[in-house]
Amino acid sequence: MNKLTAIVSILIGFTILSACGNEESNAEDNKKVNGTNTVSIMLDWYPNAVHSYLYVAEEKGYFEEEGIEVDIQFPANPTDPLTLAASGKVTMGLYYQPDVIAARANEDIPVKSVAAVVREPLNRIVSRSNDPIESPKELEGRQVGYPGIPVNETIVKTMVEHDGGDYEKVDMINVEFELGSSLISEQVDAVSGMYVNHEVPVLRSEGHAIDFIDPVDYGVPDFYEIVAVTSDETWDAEREYIEAFWRAARKGYDFMVENEEEALQILLDYQDEVNFPLEKEIETESLTILLPKMDSEQGFGTQERASWEKTANWLKEYGVIKEIPNIDDIFVNIE
Repeated sequence: MNKLTAIVSILIGFTILSACGNEESNAEDNKKVNGTNTVSIMLDWYPNAVHSYLYVAEEKGYFEEEGIEVDIQFPANPTDPLTLAASGKVTMGLYYQPDVIAARANEDIPVKSVAAVVREPLNRIVSRSNDPIESPKELEGRQVGYPGIPVNETIVKTMVEHDGGDYEKVDMINVEFELGSSLISEQVDAVSGMYVNHEVPVLRSEGHAIDFIDPVDYGVPDFYEIVAVTSDETWDAEREYIEAFWRAARKGYDFMVENEEEALQILLDYQDEVNFPLEKEIETESLTILLPKMDSEQGFGTQERASWEKTANWLKEYGVIKEIPNIDDIFVNIE
């Protein structure tokens, strides 16, 4: 078992086992509050521009129109959205396409994606301009920070090997959510896991000179960066509520596309100013970057089988998974 597989096994397996006795009560807790069906969703990180459509749907009453109440939660740890969704502690979590495949393939964890939120990678390899990493091969002998999310290891390995380097010479350091601070304080030489739409403009706005490399330029497939994942059990039990959620979310997205400034103001009004303050200029830039990557001719949230197949083949090639699971079990399209 390689390092990545082991991490997936430990993180997901531990959470699933610890929740075995609570799934039924969790499902009941999620269903009704004050007579309204409640859908809980855990964000992939703190609220920012990529989540604007959710807050628009809440503010405009789209969720209420669908007869549901929405509980938006934030993760304490980077892997929480997947593990808590898999165990039924939340209805859905926003996570990453490769990790959904790995969870299903390696541990037979019954999770599936119900919507593709961001359809292209946002993840970048970021370094300081005064100590630049100009190509992935230059990561040899360097320390690379990442947020404990296993896909980052595979991204770095793919890039380094595609560039003719030796991944075994790269020192991967789990810095959890401290990506920016660990890079700027020179605890690490580069980081994987920073998003081009958020952390990159945030650091630059603070006066830090940084450079980045796009993984897609070095062998990494154009996978879905963010998907909404739920468990098979939750899907079977609460499908009508999940479908109602995404009907409302699509209305929120459509409004966001047509009314960017108002949508961002709604996000800013809902921000957690004490713990996660947002800057309007940063979120405006972020949304400009995001909108083309969230768009689909088939409708916001729809998923393509070809994307799941391509990403699964990549994971198998790099030893993350031994066998490709049934693709039809991994995702659904909500009409």
